[in-house]
Amino acid sequence: MKYTVYLFLLLSYSISAQKAIEASLIKKTNFKTDRLVAIDNFGTKYFINNNVFNKKDVTKTITYNNLQLGDITTANVFNPLKITLFYKDFNSVIILDNRLAEIFKIDFNALSKYKNASHVATGHDNTIWIFNQDNQKLELFDYKTQTTRAQTVPIQSDVLDLKSNYNFCYLLTKNHFYTYNYFGSLVKKLKNDGYNKIVESNGDIILKKNDSLVYFKKNSDTAIPILLPNLLTNTFFVTNETLYIYANEALYEYKIKIN
Repeated sequence: MKYTVYLFLLLSYSISAQKAIEASLIKKTNFKTDRLVAIDNFGTKYFINNNVFNKKDVTKTITYNNLQLGDITTANVFNPLKITLFYKDFNSVIILDNRLAEIFKIDFNALSKYKNASHVATGHDNTIWIFNQDNQKLELFDYKTQTTRAQTVPIQSDVLDLKSNYNFCYLLTKNHFYTYNYFGSLVKKLKNDGYNKIVESNGDIILKKNDSLVYFKKNSDTAIPILLPNLLTNTFFVTNETLYIYANEALYEYKIKIN
């Protein structure tokens, strides 16, 4: 108990001792959508309206929909050549190319070794990360060979969010925040201090707690608060030190100076 109190006080001191990151408003744009997914380096917007996935650049909008699979649970576009759409109700994943044409469909119900996925994220090569509810393990699944390349030990806590890049997978549970490499080995484990959502950008991590955001620089365990106005931050992401927040049918762009 004394150790827990000491750890909490030490973490609180670390956060307060760090200089907060200032966010300067670049612009506010009116934009109405059911769900904003991402904006890339070229300003291309990825969003969901009426359960239809959209990609909008300066010249055109292209769409993808699959009504047979129900609602889109999550969409991952960090690799725009292999966009991952997860349909939890039908335990299925669709992989799209940059023109939103289907590359691959994964039906976990039809696999010889059934998987009950609750969270999905894009992996490297021909893989996706899935959290399998039946064995409570995070798995790196090769959807072309239908084999599991790596898996973790069982996770003893409710999963809140899952994000990834080519090299690492980030898992947020009710109790802890985990970082795994693509061998399924645990790289980092931090106590969850009330966070409920992850955003990843080039290995840097932003965690959401209520309507506040906290930044973790790559390879650092030090939490740095981001100073923001009073905004609902349910939808947010970072692209090249630009923080995007979607709230009240408006898109806010903030410049964040990260040392």
